This record gives sequence, C-alpha cells and structure tokens, in this order.
Amino acid sequence: MTHDHHHEIPRYTPEQTELALNPPAGRNGGDLVVETLHGLGATTVFGLPGQHALGMFDALRRSDLDYVGLRVENNAGFAADAYGRVTGEVAPLLLSTGPGALTSLAALQEAAAASSPVLAISSQIPSAGLGGGRHGYLHELRDQQASFRDIVKSVHLVRTASQIPSAIAAAWESALTAPHGPVWVEIPQDILLKETTLPLVTAVDATPRELLPRPELIAVAAHALSHALRPVIIAGGGVVRADAAGKLRALAEKLNAPVVTTFGGKGAFPWEHPLSLQSWLEDRHTTDFLEDADVVLVVGSGLGELSSNYYTFRPRGRVIQIEADLGKLESNLPALGIHADAREALSALLESVTGRKGAEAARDAVRTVLEKVRARLDAQDLALEQRVLASVREALPATAPSFWDMTILAYWAWSAWPGPMHSGQGAGGLGYGFPAAIGAAAADATKPVLAVSGDGGAMYSIAELATARQYDLPVTWLIVDDGGYGILREYMTDAFGETTGTELARPDFVALAESFGVPAVRTSPETLREDLSKALAAPGPSVVVLPALLKLFAPTHLT
Repeated sequence: MTHDHHHEIPRYTPEQTELALNPPAGRNGGDLVVETLHGLGATTVFGLPGQHALGMFDALRRSDLDYVGLRVENNAGFAADAYGRVTGEVAPLLLSTGPGALTSLAALQEAAAASSPVLAISSQIPSAGLGGGRHGYLHELRDQQASFRDIVKSVHLVRTASQIPSAIAAAWESALTAPHGPVWVEIPQDILLKETTLPLVTAVDATPRELLPRPELIAVAAHALSHALRPVIIAGGGVVRADAAGKLRALAEKLNAPVVTTFGGKGAFPWEHPLSLQSWLEDRHTTDFLEDADVVLVVGSGLGELSSNYYTFRPRGRVIQIEADLGKLESNLPALGIHADAREALSALLESVTGRKGAEAARDAVRTVLEKVRARLDAQDLALEQRVLASVREALPATAPSFWDMTILAYWAWSAWPGPMHSGQGAGGLGYGFPAAIGAAAADATKPVLAVSGDGGAMYSIAELATARQYDLPVTWLIVDDGGYGILREYMTDAFGETTGTELARPDFVALAESFGVPAVRTSPETLREDLSKALAAPGPSVVVLPALLKLFAPTHLT
C-alpha cells in the first residue's frame, strides 16, 4: 500500500553527483539550516541574534533569505505568528539560548492557541556541556527543551550536523499539519559553527499529513443536518486556517443555516450575507438563538471561554463538532466529534447533505437576532465607542490587514468589526498588535497594515518602532491612550469598587515616535478618520495617538 504523498527519490545526474561530492568551501552547520529552510520554500525569517546562534546568522549572509530582525524575542515571535497567519506558510524564527529563547515563550503560546505555523530554531550551549546544568556556560539551562514542551506542538533536537535537514523538515511538516502550530528545533553552538563537508541541501519534501474525516461520521452528520428544522453553524479559526471560507458558505447556503463566526474565526463568512449572524457571541440574544437550534454544527472551534459566552452556552439541540485539534474535541460540550481538517470535512459534508428549504425563515430569524442586538447597544451610552470603531473601519482600505492588541477597542472589534481581523486573543497576552503588524508587512509591503493597541500594551512594543523604521515597513500604529490598563481598570472597578496597579505614567507617544524617525500625530474622535486615512496612505511607518476613555458594552443587560 502506498501513501498519497510518496514520491520517487530523484536519481542524481553525474553533474549533480559531482556537485554533491564537491560542496562549496566555507560552509558550517548554520548553512545547513538556511539551505534546508530555503529548500522547504521559506523566503523570510524573523529573529534576534545571540552568542550561541551566530553560526546561523552568519549563514544568512550567504543565503537569499530575507531577514527581519526585531528588538525583543517575544516581538519577533509575534511577527512570525502574523506572517504565518496571513500567508498560511511556515514562519521561521531564529533564537538564541536561555534568556533569548525563553523570552519568546509568550509569543509561542499565542501561536499555539491561534494555530499559527511558527518554526522556532534555537541554539543551545556547546554539546560538551549538555546534560545537567553544571558547566557554567552563559545562558545554560538544565533542560532547555522542557520549557518549550508545554507550549509547542513538537520538539526536535539536533546533536550532529547530519541531523539538521531532517529535523527541520520534520518540524516544518508538524507546523503545517492540521491544526497548524508552533514547533521548536534546538541545535548546539558547536554544531552551528563547525565547518561541514556535507553536500548542499537541495529541495526538501515535508508534505503535511492530511487529516481526513471518518466517512461514517460524515454520513451521520450529513443526515442530521439535512433533516434539521433549525440548523445553525458556529465557524471558528479553523475555517480561516484551512482556507475553507468558500466551502463553509456553500454548505450554509445549501442548508439555509445561519452562521455565527467566533472572534478567532472573523472572515470565515461574509459579514453582510443574509445568513450571517456576524460575531455577537457575547450578546445573550445570539446565545439564546444558538441554544434554540435543533442541530449546531461547530467547525474549527473548541468552543472555549469566549466562543461559549463564558461557558454559559447550553445547546438544547444536537452538537456536531469538526475540530483538527484532538484535545479540543468534545472538551467543552458533548458532541458528535469529527477529528478532521475543516476544509476536508466541509467538502465531505457539502457532497453528502441534501439541500434544505426554509431560506426565508432562516433569513428572517437572522434579521430578528441582529435587530435585538442593535437595540440593546443603542440603549447604552456607547456613541463614542461606536464612532471610534466606525472611523477606524472607514479609514482602513478593504484589503489592508489589521492586528489588534488586548485592548478595549479590540474587545469591541471582536464582536463588531465586519471582516477579517487578527488579535492576540488566543493566549491573551499583551503586546501583540504592533509586532504582528510588522510581520504582516514583511509578508506583503505593497499595502498598508494597521496595528491597534492601548497605551498599556503599546509599552510592550515601543522598541519595534526602530524595526519598522529600519525596514521602512508600511505599518500604521493606532494607540488608544486611556492612561492605564483600561480593561483591568473596568474589571477591578466592577469586582472590588476600586483599582490597584492599573494607572500608568506614559511617555508623550507622538514625541517618542518622532525620536525614532517615525511620523506621528495626536488625534481626536472627531479627526480620527481623516488622520488615520492620511497615515495609512503615506509610505513607511506612522503612529496615530488617540487620547480616549472607551467603555465596554454590556452584553446581557442594560446599564
């Protein structure tokens, strides 16, 4: 029995054999790293050099890979994460040992939660010092890989130069096998520095394994959906990662099933489609409607905290869950669990379901839910918040991607932003927006990229103004300055009646940006749309500072 992706090993010509026998001089283990990455199809790498990793960085000089160097390893990880999200390709991240590697952990946690294919390649102390943390090398850890095992999909250890191409290829395949995710390769300093006579690494095959649904489960799911009276679909980030929005739309239209997208699944379904419930997952009207369905199809979501309206979602109908991450299958609700890539499963369902009538009823039901949500919002004093979000939306060109930090305006955008958006809500750490936008701009510098942060999150990323300037990237950074950690301020006020640790001294962000050579402007809610449009239209990086105190909306009751 042969596997689909089994390939014949190409027979080398005499000329190719001659090249393999006489590789160019002056190559080291680092060259094997960059040759393997190139052979796998990488074009851009992110990272930050460190003492033990210098063999890799020197080899970059001899390669045609583009290098984007950030100022903090965690930010380099966020940039790689965003590159992986927008391209669907593996984003290599080159790291040093110990502190340099460990500083990337929060970004790798985000990549894991959001299923971004990041390939972290870290150095290690010299081979002679491995085993025990007793040798006193700079950056030495007793067991470096242990710090990564809880976070990444897979760990790949290299101990000789000949292991480098295979280890990186295995990691690459792991990163791109559904569900996508971060992986980690470790190579000791001496292996990276030592001269090698191994032949040049040619094209490497690392085809990700297909994750196909079980046919008997598709048959049962298709029968349930075809005979449902009130089917609904919850579409998560897995639909976006699998590039399956077209399949999802075709299935929803065939079944006349309303679709709600999770905050991680923004862009999985057209916002203005007559079957679109949009993303008002935190509004109880949406939750009530989903609970009333007789069949709920969940695609590419684990129905975690945010997607389940803080675990209050209690469906009365039958749940069918398609999920590539086996650990998330039925982890929050009992369901007919189908372990599969979203695209493969949606394709199979599309072929197996019979069309349902009831287009008008479904569309009326969607309209009613959205009218109730709108009425609840309109009954709250939220004109400023809605105006600010609308101004950002109007200023941003339709094809320009946006990256959002954990900030109040982002919490609004999760529910109210009409198209694709990328945020740090997978793991929920601060500082995602601006370095992520840098990663997206590195992937495609032909269109502007928007980053949105609060003043608290912005302080995590200030150093990367130097990166945006150095590479002249078209990133516009909107900083909403409310004088502290605004979300935590609201949470603490609600819980305790007062706050601790939420109020922050800030720099003059405009003067600070200008000191990096980045043009900046202080705006107001009235001038935001115009100022942001101008900044996005101008080449290179820019900063727009909006002093504003925004409030969250009340999703279940009137304030």
